[in-house]
Amino acid sequence: MAKMEQLLNRTIAGLVAVIIGFTSSIALIYQVVIVLGGTPELVASWVLMLGLVMGTTSIGLSYYYKVPILIAWSTPGAALLISSTAGYTLNQAVGAFMLAALLVFLSGVTGWFEKIMNRIPSELACAMLAGVLVHFGIDVFSFMNELPLMIGVMVAVYFVGKRYFARFTMLTVLVTGVCLAWQMGHFDISNVQWQTSSFTYTAPSFSLQAFISISIPLYIVTMTSQNLPGIAVLKAHNYKAPISASLNVTGLINLITAPFGTYSINLAAITAAICMSEEVDKNPSKRYWASIAGGCFYIIMALCAASLVSLVASLPQALILALAGIALFGTIASSLQQALHSGHYTEAAIITFLVTASDLTIWSIGSACWGIVAGIVTLLITRKG
Repeated sequence: MAKMEQLLNRTIAGLVAVIIGFTSSIALIYQVVIVLGGTPELVASWVLMLGLVMGTTSIGLSYYYKVPILIAWSTPGAALLISSTAGYTLNQAVGAFMLAALLVFLSGVTGWFEKIMNRIPSELACAMLAGVLVHFGIDVFSFMNELPLMIGVMVAVYFVGKRYFARFTMLTVLVTGVCLAWQMGHFDISNVQWQTSSFTYTAPSFSLQAFISISIPLYIVTMTSQNLPGIAVLKAHNYKAPISASLNVTGLINLITAPFGTYSINLAAITAAICMSEEVDKNPSKRYWASIAGGCFYIIMALCAASLVSLVASLPQALILALAGIALFGTIASSLQQALHSGHYTEAAIITFLVTASDLTIWSIGSACWGIVAGIVTLLITRKG
């Protein structure tokens, strides 16, 4: 019975992580394709390839290293591409995706990124993680303005579940939210039909201008806003992160599959944290099975891409984001606790947290990177001896 409960918890965590990751940014990918002159069919093709790539790499890396490594597409990267790809052809954009992936691969081969990460105190990494995640926790209560009954009941079910049926808490919250959305008329699937997706190859075209305008910003955003928090999540949960190996694998696979729609893949942060919580498994060494389950759901998602694109569009965005925030309550709390447990790092940690939680963006570099920089500078200035 206990083994069945553990299996169910890991599977639920993987499912919730994939649902949140998929639904929170599929609209951005749709918009990128449209800006580049593509069609909804091309969107489904991109999601098909992205899902297969993310699923297989998540399963492979997690099983090989016995660490919960979840791979995701770059949500900030998609947001960046909506504006930076205007005026470029689809072929030029694909060429730029390949060059950005090559830069990620070279970062892993040379090992410079791992050397930098290994010198960052774990307290600052935890503070940055808390800063990245805190908005999701706040949004749970902000969205109560939009759907007070639905989200209020979901929060209540979460706390009741933590008290009486902790192992099934998030499954109960998910089912409750979907049922309420259905009953309140916010979830209409009458127009959803089964459709199949197919691969679409786009020949790359390389140009210096596209490299400067698309590749370099996409590389910077992917490394600082995705891989950096992704590594911080692993460190915050006391896992030894295979940094260079992960960059090698994601960079190389991204380079090969970019012509089929893999614009950018990277270490997941927010959704990966869901697979590392205590609710997944009391034994941290067994939590990698949740990421493997997530990889399997990615593959299923990919095979159903065309239908899922229309199904997800039927769910209220507030429900999905609230589900993400509720799932991360525990991770936010533990990250803050670890960040502030040492008096030596308190001031630097709180500066890291505040800067990361802000909307600071300089030179297309997001607040997660500047949070770490601000924390290190504070530590260097305030430390004694």
